[in-house]
Amino acid sequence: MCELFALSANAPVDVLLSLSALARHGGDTGPHRDGWGAAFSDGKDFRIFKEASPAWNSPWIECLATHPVRSRTVVAHIRHATRGAIACENTQPFMRELRGLARVFAHNGDLGEARPDADDPAQRYIPVGDTDSEAAFCGLLNAAATGPASRLPFELFEQFTSAARDKGPANIIYAEHDRLLVHADRRKQANGAIEPPGLWMLGRSCVSSSRQSSPVTVGSSDKTIVVLLASVPLTSEEWVPLSRGTTVEIANGIVTQISDPNANVVP
Repeated sequence: MCELFALSANAPVDVLLSLSALARHGGDTGPHRDGWGAAFSDGKDFRIFKEASPAWNSPWIECLATHPVRSRTVVAHIRHATRGAIACENTQPFMRELRGLARVFAHNGDLGEARPDADDPAQRYIPVGDTDSEAAFCGLLNAAATGPASRLPFELFEQFTSAARDKGPANIIYAEHDRLLVHADRRKQANGAIEPPGLWMLGRSCVSSSRQSSPVTVGSSDKTIVVLLASVPLTSEEWVPLSRGTTVEIANGIVTQISDPNANVVP
């Protein structure tokens, strides 16, 4: 299965991907060698870097290490192809615009065969590539486009992920420029079993000008609050597993809403 990473912070931070555990999983210590991508919020838009080749030895990863992008919201993905060719159009994260706001989506798991009908004029969003992930993202935005809200409603995302979970593993990260909506399900574990947790969460309060760890280096000013999410723990810190079916909203480094009050989350 693919691996996900996301970050939400209350101030722009540097996320250095070079020499990270995440990048090494992309074809070196892990099998996810079929592409990688990273989206960094910038105003109401996102800067997206992605390629259909392994992350661990990519010169673009090295470029991001030496020329870091400061951002409040980051979504990254390393791909192990199970559906669709190894190609840029099938590489995540995906981005679309709705009501003048960029939206980003990344998924790990299996969301079935359903695709929006390209001949139906009511289906505004149509996949460019062949993956179930992009098709599901387009379906979510087609549903959101029928409503009046400029932001994706938490309830709509929760309904979408609940239905997706019935089709197969559905670990999903959706992002707007200052907000993450996250759904945790199950994934293929090291022992081969498909079971929870599908995502882990870690909260940080940065108290110095630079804090380093294995997967990311977060450079920021004092009192910056950061929430990290990943398919597997990427450091020796105390990552918290998210229960299956948990849906979480995170805005500017703060968990603002959760679908299950008994789930394990970082306050």
